Amino acid sequence: MELVAVSEESLFREVDEELRQEQYKKLWDKFGTYFVALCVVIVAAVAGFKGYEYYKVKQSQAAAVVYFDGVKRATDGKFDDALTALAAVNHPGFKQLGLLQQASILAEQGKTTEAVAAYDALAADASVDPVLRDVARIRAGYLLADSLKPDELISRLGSFDRDGQVWRHAAREIFGLAAFRTGDYSMADRYMNANFADPETPQDMRQRAQVMIQLLTPLLQK
Repeated sequence: MELVAVSEESLFREVDEELRQEQYKKLWDKFGTYFVALCVVIVAAVAGFKGYEYYKVKQSQAAAVVYFDGVKRATDGKFDDALTALAAVNHPGFKQLGLLQQASILAEQGKTTEAVAAYDALAADASVDPVLRDVARIRAGYLLADSLKPDELISRLGSFDRDGQVWRHAAREIFGLAAFRTGDYSMADRYMNANFADPETPQDMRQRAQVMIQLLTPLLQK
């Protein structure tokens, strides 16, 4: 296995950036199209229409405008304005997405406790689409990776850690980072190697696993 040479400082800069920004921007960039498609499915189901006919419904159109205006305000760094806009979304489908985005904004503002609470509330709500509930659980996990013990995170996210589970790579990265932070280098190595070896691991996540493996190798030899 060929490993990329990288300094410990570079690693921690990369990992810290991923944790502090909660990785939600990367998740949104990677799965944004999917989320938008999910908006269609959710709103269409709630409105009682099939396929993409919900776009013809004025209520849905208005909700979409408000929601994406809130997202844009958040992207522009106008967090308070974004929270106000998103809180005004009252269409059931877009409201779920709005709650997810509000939690992300709280995380971006450094309000970790409030953000985790918002994600946990969303994940626990049986009326919320299962995909969004899973996203909320993963995002909360990234926020908690620098404070909870690995076993506590596994208790939260262990169901994702199995072959074929779409969020397995993110869960394993969270477990590995928490294990590294707490000095359990063997556990960290196991999870990072699992991600590095999985051909379906996203490229950026595989690169981070590769860097972690390089850092862990001398630590495991002590």
